[in-house]
Amino acid sequence: MSRHFGTPLSVVTTPYAAPILQDRPDVRDIIADDGSMSAGDLGAALASRSFTHAVVFWSTARIASALRRARIPVRVGQARRLYSWSYTKRVTVRTENGDVTSHWTDVQMDYARALGATAEPGDFTIDIHPRAGDATRADAVLAAAHIAGPFAVLHAARGLDLDRVTWPTERFAAIGDAIASEFDLPVVLTGSAADASTIARISTAMRSRVALVAGKTDVMALAALLGRAALVVALDSGPMHIAAALGAPTVGIFALRTDLPDRWAPLGSRVAVVRPSYPCPTWHRKENCPDFACYGALSPAVVVDAARTLVPKTSGATSAGSARA
Repeated sequence: MSRHFGTPLSVVTTPYAAPILQDRPDVRDIIADDGSMSAGDLGAALASRSFTHAVVFWSTARIASALRRARIPVRVGQARRLYSWSYTKRVTVRTENGDVTSHWTDVQMDYARALGATAEPGDFTIDIHPRAGDATRADAVLAAAHIAGPFAVLHAARGLDLDRVTWPTERFAAIGDAIASEFDLPVVLTGSAADASTIARISTAMRSRVALVAGKTDVMALAALLGRAALVVALDSGPMHIAAALGAPTVGIFALRTDLPDRWAPLGSRVAVVRPSYPCPTWHRKENCPDFACYGALSPAVVVDAARTLVPKTSGATSAGSARA
């Protein structure tokens, strides 16, 4: 979009994601929106900037109303919604017509195409640049966990309230142990503060070298940590995409039938995907699955095999991370 318009863009995003966009030459400013502002207040904030165009990649009635109230002349958003009349250009999301193979980056590019933009190969990459301060915070987290050499990351969370679901911690512990054994690496367990208690149970169940850092990083410190990992194994999640974008060898686990790995595969030069194989009901999605039996049945050997395509098996890898944190 910035290339098409020949100018940096203003971006409305969540406070959590905002740091990822800082210091980018194609971003003029960032408007942090936590969803608490009314459509009227958000519209007034946008109107004060006198925008000529707005592109909405994740549409809601509140956002559509705010753009209309801001009187932005050209408003591109999703078709087939009750509030879609608020947009001047409406895009039919092709996944609603049964497309399960197009990558989401290309699906989202349809919004830019609606304004006449022509996609180029570089548009289908994720560009993340941790700063010196991010690396310093990551170093401090790793030092506190007694990790001083090469390490693997296991991110066994995916934006769910893990305390409210049946989470197969024993199976994830087995996967962590298999990774540690195969690659002779300590395993760093990541996750948000909300995930910490569940991830701690995985740590307790593991027999191998493990460090628990869930809840101890912000998004950019986590990015710096993931970027230096010798291997990242992650469920379909934001950290999976961040790790792949930073060039870390990344195995993305897509266990539910509805996870659609062709659509959501991590983008990067060193990625592998574990595809769905468990015969769960077609109506099971991450938001309503009662037991996550697909994760419980996931073979550690399958995950290790995927990782082997990215990282050669080593013997006696030098690492100082032998403590449980």
